[in-house]
Amino acid sequence: MATVERAPQSIEFRRERQPAWQELEEILDVVDKKGLKALSEEQLYRLPTLYRGAVSSLSVARAISLDRALIAYLDNLAARAYVHVYGGRRGFTRVIGRFITHYFPAEVWRQRLAVMVALGLIVLAAVVGYQATASDPDLYFAFVPGGLSDGREPSSSRESLAEVLRSGPEEGASGLTYFSSYLFVHNAGIGLLCFPLGFAAGVPVALLLFSNGLMLGAFAQLYHSRDLGLELWAWLLPHGITEFLAVALCGAAGLTLGMALVFPGRRRRLDALAAAGRRSAGVVAGTLPMFLMAGLIEGYFRQLVTDVGVRYAVALATAALWIAYFAFLGRREAGRADAEGDPSQGFWDESEAAAGDGAAGGGGAP
Repeated sequence: MATVERAPQSIEFRRERQPAWQELEEILDVVDKKGLKALSEEQLYRLPTLYRGAVSSLSVARAISLDRALIAYLDNLAARAYVHVYGGRRGFTRVIGRFITHYFPAEVWRQRLAVMVALGLIVLAAVVGYQATASDPDLYFAFVPGGLSDGREPSSSRESLAEVLRSGPEEGASGLTYFSSYLFVHNAGIGLLCFPLGFAAGVPVALLLFSNGLMLGAFAQLYHSRDLGLELWAWLLPHGITEFLAVALCGAAGLTLGMALVFPGRRRRLDALAAAGRRSAGVVAGTLPMFLMAGLIEGYFRQLVTDVGVRYAVALATAALWIAYFAFLGRREAGRADAEGDPSQGFWDESEAAAGDGAAGGGGAP
C-alpha cells in the first residue's frame, strides 16, 4: 500500500520541480561543451540558485524515500553542478600563475628583513673565509669539503685553475644534462634543508648559511691569489646570483620559523609557528624553479659559453631580473594585498580549494 501511495507522490514531486532541473541540465550541457565563458550573464546568475534547488530536492527525495531512479538522477545532477559551481573558479594552471605573479614575490618582500639577514650571513662568512684562508692556506681544507674541491686547492698551479674556468664541455649534451640535474638536486637539497631546521630556533639555519659562505670565500681567495679573480666571478656569477639568492630565501624561511618559535607575540607558540610555516612554505616552493634555472645555467650555459664578457652580461641580466621581480613586483603586490586585506595565506587557501575541486569531479554526491 505504501508503494502505491509513493508513486503519485513521486510524480507530483517531479512535476513541480522538473522545469528547474531541466534548466540546470541545459546550462550544464553548455558548460561541459564550451566552458563557463559560454554562459550568458543570466545563466551565470541562475547556476548557483538552480544547484541549491537540486540539492534541496535531493535532500527531500531521500528523506521521504522516493523512488531510486529519481534519487539517482538528482544525485548525478547535483554532483555535476557542484563541480562547476565550486570547481570552476580557479584551475590548477591559474593558481600556479597567481602564485608566480602575486604570492611568491609579495611574500618574499614581506620577509625582506629575514632575506637580508640570510644574505648578510653568507656575505659575512665569505669575507671571513677569504681573510682566514689568506692568512692560513691550510684552512682551505676546513672550509671546502674534499668532494667539492675537485682538485682545486692551494697547491694547484695557476694554469690548472684557469683551465677549469675556460674549458668547454667534455662529455657532450648527455653529460651536461646529467651534470645539470645533479646540480639542481644538490643545491636544492641544501636550500630546502634550511626550512625544517628553522624549528630549532633558526640556529642551525644560520650555521648552514655561514658554512656555505665560508666555502665561497675560500674559493674566491684561492683564485684571487692566482690573479684569476675576474675570470672566477665571470664563471660563478651567471648561476651564482640565482643560486645563492634561492639559498638565502630558503634560509629566510627557516629564520622566519625560528623567530616565530622564539618570539610568538600575543599568539600561542603553535599558532605562530603554523602561520609562519604557511607563509614560509610558499617562499620555499618558489625557490624550486630558481634552483632549476641556476642548475641549467651552471650545467649548460657555463660549459658552452666561455667568453668572459658574455658571462658577465648574463650575470647582470639575472641580477636585474630578480631585483625587478622581488623589489618592484613584490613590493607592489604586497602593498596591493595589504590594502585589500588579502591574507598572505591566500595561496594555500586557493590551492586547497583547487585540490578539493579535483576530488569533487569524481561524481560523488555533494
